[in-house]
Amino acid sequence: MPPGPFTLAPLAYPVNALEPHIDAKTMEIHHDRHHQAFVTNLNNFAAEHPQLAATPIPKILGNLDSVPEAIRTGVRNNLGGHVNHTMFWQVMGPNGGKPAGEVLAAIDRDFGGMEKLQTDFNANGLKVFGSGWTFVTVTKEGRLALETRPNQDNPLMDGKHALFGNDVWEHAYYLNYQNRRADYLKAWWNTLNWKAIEARYAAAKAGTLGV
Repeated sequence: MPPGPFTLAPLAYPVNALEPHIDAKTMEIHHDRHHQAFVTNLNNFAAEHPQLAATPIPKILGNLDSVPEAIRTGVRNNLGGHVNHTMFWQVMGPNGGKPAGEVLAAIDRDFGGMEKLQTDFNANGLKVFGSGWTFVTVTKEGRLALETRPNQDNPLMDGKHALFGNDVWEHAYYLNYQNRRADYLKAWWNTLNWKAIEARYAAAKAGTLGV
């Protein structure tokens, strides 16, 4: 793979750490192959267009019209995928605890409680036709909202930030769940690392949340 400015961080936990909810083989393929492909493609773009490496990622995704037309779709798909997956690995982990503090208070305020959030978030995930993501977004004021995105689109494309989100591309769950996306969506909540999500929430309010 070509060296370049974009890199794939190693997982912060073993590939089998999320079992039985997400199996080790899925994690290995998803991280080492799918995510790596986005990074490799970005480095190929950056070799020809070095301004990509010199521009903050949120600025690129928030101003895709400024990306050269020849690579715009590729940057949208691959940088979006890189950002989405960077967030995805970060908000999961073993022994992730439960929501607490300001995050729990925001969930209660904006969604009517954790159970309602899970129900509505999962329903959004089921409504994604084909491939995409279901997100909880967060504002600098700490307000939370739900949205879905097709393909590898990311809320940064509209100047928003994802607090956390779930990948509903089939490669994220098909080895274990086949076509049972609803079962995957339900099980995924057992993988969340609420300390990491709390840190992302604090960063969003401080204006320091990157991707």
